[in-house]
Amino acid sequence: MKLLITGGLGYIGSHVVLQAQRAGHEVVVVDDLSTGLTSRVDCQVVDVDLASEKALDVLHNLMNEHHFEAVIHLAARKQVGQSVEQPERYFKDNIGGLANLLLAMKEAGIKKLVFSSSAATYGIPEVELVPEDYPGIPINPYGQTKLIGEWMVSNASIWGLKGLNLRYFNVAGCEIPALADTAELNLIPIAIAAIKRGQSPKVFGVDYPTIDGSCVRDYVHVGDLANAHLLAVAYLEQSRQEHATFNVGTGIGASVLEVLAEIRVASGLDFELDMHPRRPGDPPKLIADTSRIENILSFKARHDLKEIVKSAWDASS
Repeated sequence: MKLLITGGLGYIGSHVVLQAQRAGHEVVVVDDLSTGLTSRVDCQVVDVDLASEKALDVLHNLMNEHHFEAVIHLAARKQVGQSVEQPERYFKDNIGGLANLLLAMKEAGIKKLVFSSSAATYGIPEVELVPEDYPGIPINPYGQTKLIGEWMVSNASIWGLKGLNLRYFNVAGCEIPALADTAELNLIPIAIAAIKRGQSPKVFGVDYPTIDGSCVRDYVHVGDLANAHLLAVAYLEQSRQEHATFNVGTGIGASVLEVLAEIRVASGLDFELDMHPRRPGDPPKLIADTSRIENILSFKARHDLKEIVKSAWDASS
């Protein structure tokens, strides 16, 4: 199958490209190179900002040239804190980029799309495990852009689009060192980078209603997440799709302090912590109900937290 992968030079995107190629798919990547690295992939790369004025023409030409069978859309801004500070930028880039992509797909007659969504769409759920049908009430602009993106994908069914949303929980770890997360946007790479600089990792909030006062998240290995994308593409090949949205996680929560304890084990270092007040836009707990993706897509995460952290530490060495 010939796939177009947007954001394919990023940390997650490059893992999706790697697994797609291992599975025998032909891949072309679109990326604006803002955080991605061309060294991560071995395929054609088209440099374009999907939210820019020229994006439609570039996508039109690319789709006419390659006749893609499906698109995996990962390109987006993704920092919760930054989205609170710069909401207009997030709406412009995340929503504008998806709008241009959908317009180009409609014109080219490409009708299969896997959309990179997020657990941030849930906001602050009042359940232990969050199912896909839980009402989406995001509490930050990043989550809002992802929920609106899901609506856009759903609305495009009017012209025949078969869309599927993957709501990522917290992605970490690494398959091979060349694909390490270097952007320092999430807890594990941020903490590892700080330790390697001789600094204390920052903890934002230890007064949440959780087991140890720090935020609890569901950490999923990036290799497992990449596999979920290929299962999603295969699902879109079926004549009928019962569900359009799937959580991607492990169903197991780990607190910030527990993650940092695993980094101590992986690194062999006994570092201090730098405590700070809560950040705006951070829910206390987010853990996936993974029953739908396990039952429908036969997806099951293979890596636990210890393996996730160790792979991330080893890749940073």
